[in-house]
Amino acid sequence: MTPWVTRLLVLNVVIYFLTAPIREAVFPRFGWIPAYGLFQPWTIITYQFLHANFLHILFNMIGLFFFGPRLESRIGSRHFLGLYLVSGIVGALLSVITPYALIVGASGAVFGVLLGFARYYPDERIFIYGIIPIRAKVLVIGLAVISIWAGIGGGGNVAHFAHLGGFLGGWGYLKILERNSGAERFKRKMEKAQAPSRPSGQVLERWRSVDTERLHPLNREEYERIMEKVDRSGPASLTVHEKGFLERMSSGG
Repeated sequence: MTPWVTRLLVLNVVIYFLTAPIREAVFPRFGWIPAYGLFQPWTIITYQFLHANFLHILFNMIGLFFFGPRLESRIGSRHFLGLYLVSGIVGALLSVITPYALIVGASGAVFGVLLGFARYYPDERIFIYGIIPIRAKVLVIGLAVISIWAGIGGGGNVAHFAHLGGFLGGWGYLKILERNSGAERFKRKMEKAQAPSRPSGQVLERWRSVDTERLHPLNREEYERIMEKVDRSGPASLTVHEKGFLERMSSGG
C-alpha cells in the first residue's frame, strides 16, 4: 500500500461510519448540489468523502485499493493526490447537467484513478467479479460508453456525469503533468535545437570557401558529401551535426 492510497482509504471509511447515523443532516450541507455550488463552495471537495450506503463505499474503495498503489508509485504521491482531487472536482463540475441532484461519493475521483491506471498499464488484465477478464483500456472505454448512455437516459440514482467528469479530470491532469515533466521539457528542447534552419547567404558562402586541399582526406570526403547534399536538397536539409561539421571546417577547426 502506498501513502496516499492508505490515507484516502482510511479517511473515507472513517467518515462513512461517523456520518452514517446522521446522513440526512450531513448530506445537504456537505454533499454537492451543482446549482448551489457557488453558495457552498466547500462541497466540491467534501462530497467526495461522503457515501450513500455500504455498497457505494465498498465498490469505490475496492477500485482505489486495486488501481491506486501502482498509479501512485508511477506518478508520485503528490501528483496522485492532485489527480484524485482534480478528478473529483471535474466530476462535480460536469454534473451541472443535473443541477439540482444531490451528489456524494468518491466515484469521480476513483474513475480518474482508473483512467490513470489504464493510461500507463493499458493491457493489464482486470477480472470483473473476479472471473471476467478485461483489459484496462477496454474497461475505461466501456465504462465511458455506459456512463454516456445511462446519463442521457436518466441514470436513476447514479451520477453518471460525475463518472465522465472523473475520466476527463484524470486525463487532463495527466496531460499537463506529462507535458511539464523534466523528460518532456528536455525532449522539446532537443527538438528545437535540432530543428532545421536556413543559414544566411554569408554563412553559406563561408562554407563554400573552405580550402579542401587543407583538409584531412576523411574530413574532405565528409565535406564534399555534405556540400553535395546542400546543392541537391538545400541547406535546410542539413542536420545539426552536419551544420556543426561545416562550421568547424570553415573556421579552421
